[in-house]
Amino acid sequence: MVDITHKITTLRTAVAHAIVKVGSPQTIQAILNKTVPKGDVLTVAKTAGLFAVKNTSNTIPDCHPMPIEFTGIEVECLQDSIHIEVTVKTIYKTGVEVEAMHGASIVALTMYDMLKPIDKNVEISTVKLLHKKGGKSDYANKDYSHLAVAVIVCSDSVAAGTKEDTSGKVIVEKLQKFGLTVSNYTIIPDEIETIQSSIQNLQSQKTDLVILTGGTGLSHKDVTPEALIPLLDRRIPGIEEAIRSYGQERTPYAMLSRSVVGFIGDTLIMALPGSTTGAAESIDAVFPSVLHLFQILNGFNHGK
Repeated sequence: MVDITHKITTLRTAVAHAIVKVGSPQTIQAILNKTVPKGDVLTVAKTAGLFAVKNTSNTIPDCHPMPIEFTGIEVECLQDSIHIEVTVKTIYKTGVEVEAMHGASIVALTMYDMLKPIDKNVEISTVKLLHKKGGKSDYANKDYSHLAVAVIVCSDSVAAGTKEDTSGKVIVEKLQKFGLTVSNYTIIPDEIETIQSSIQNLQSQKTDLVILTGGTGLSHKDVTPEALIPLLDRRIPGIEEAIRSYGQERTPYAMLSRSVVGFIGDTLIMALPGSTTGAAESIDAVFPSVLHLFQILNGFNHGK
């Protein structure tokens, strides 16, 4: 199965559709009158659909087991066909479109099985996904390429050339996957005055997003929060909490990080851990949803 351990848990919804065609209006009447020899077609088919949705991972090899928190099955009987709509919801790391389509398929197949003794022309004509919501699909049509982005590596050893940067590079790689271009990539020592002057310079250049990595720990040399907090006009505790919460689910040491997020004017500042894993997980924790902030702040500032 695909690795989904890096994904965040969100509300996921999918709606699937299926059509069962019948050979005559008499078949529809037999369904509505509950005179089909094999039993109550609509009730049995809906029940089969519920079981199918919950057991999708037992049938489709690459589907993850997940908590199904809602399944709704609607059926409309027309003169020559039955239209089936299955809605599935979960709060999880991956979507439920296959679950919805599996449910719709089994509802249709159950109807076919129950109706074939009385109608030799029954057929399943359509099974398709109508729409889904949650996860990356919510951001697919949003363009963030206009944002000016900078990454700053705060590390004495990397700045001195005794250690290679990996955390800054992984941040750049992850941001590129969201359509962002890092136009400024800088390595500086973890010193309060240097950090502050770098941030103020980028803010004066109307940089939209500045991400720092390093200096958020608890050693005496870690001073990135001390440098940033006096400069911030508004902190965003929710983003800081989301980063630590996501990390805490993966390592108990995440609680020791002092990630800081806030605005200086309209420039979003994010100070992330200096470890490669910590930096990568912090991006996974809040992107791309954090980019919604730039829609709140006067769109994308096209006029600049």
